[in-house]
Amino acid sequence: MKLKFVILTALLFGVLHFAQAQQSNLTHKDSLNHTLNQYYELNLKVFQQNSTLKDIDNIFELFTDDFTYVHPKYGGIYSREDLYNGYKRNQKNGGYDGSVMDIKIENIIYGLNAITVSKRFITKHEGKRVEGNEQMALFEFKNGKISKIKEYW
Repeated sequence: MKLKFVILTALLFGVLHFAQAQQSNLTHKDSLNHTLNQYYELNLKVFQQNSTLKDIDNIFELFTDDFTYVHPKYGGIYSREDLYNGYKRNQKNGGYDGSVMDIKIENIIYGLNAITVSKRFITKHEGKRVEGNEQMALFEFKNGKISKIKEYW
């Protein structure tokens, strides 16, 4: 009888531990996904013609202090400050004109404090909706914030 109680107790603790691990994994994944969605929603707002400096600031609230942006095709590694200045320059020069209508997520792969995304920009060209080429990016996270974005397009 005592042995049955010990086995039953051990089994119960094992099930509870497994359930808790599954819940933690879902919470972690949901948290990363929430931050990723915020990033794309805020960028979409900045890409509009009447965006403000506050819209840019809202994006940068999602980043760690030591954030880096890596895009080998377009110049390599950018610090947080470099990227911020680039956003401001593009906004000032009219680079954000509303031609980007949406960002379509094609696929997401979740890892430990990382997400790989396949996405397409949806643009307006001659009054028509145009889906751009698929693009891949890796997002790394620290303490719930984005610490690095590496573009692979």
